[in-house]
Amino acid sequence: MIHKQLKSQKSIEILTKIREIAIGFPETAEHIDKFGHTSFRIKDKPFVILGENEEGIPSIAMKTSKETQEFLVQEGSRFFKTPYIGQHGWTSILGDHKLDWVEAEGLIKEAYLRTVPKSILKSLKIGGSPS
Repeated sequence: MIHKQLKSQKSIEILTKIREIAIGFPETAEHIDKFGHTSFRIKDKPFVILGENEEGIPSIAMKTSKETQEFLVQEGSRFFKTPYIGQHGWTSILGDHKLDWVEAEGLIKEAYLRTVPKSILKSLKIGGSPS
């Protein structure tokens, strides 16, 4: 299987930062799919997906609640419903915007907590299950 690699320096920088955040969560694995999207997964379920468009602009998709998604999308032009999976609460941001990494880390943590199985969640000390 041939994977499209990240081409832009910005995408590589964003992947490095997301990796630093996501890989710190227990039982997280990194995976590259046949479309070249890099995802961070727990028990083979993605919670963050990084992709890149033809112009080399990275996008970060995160699993959020529908309420969080609505709040972020209404905030302005930075966030949008992720194509194909947005109806399930996935929210994206383009990497050509200035990223607030404190905000992004909180959203990645929420995404992990929404995805992690309850059996693992019980043993974690990073917080309870989001509502």
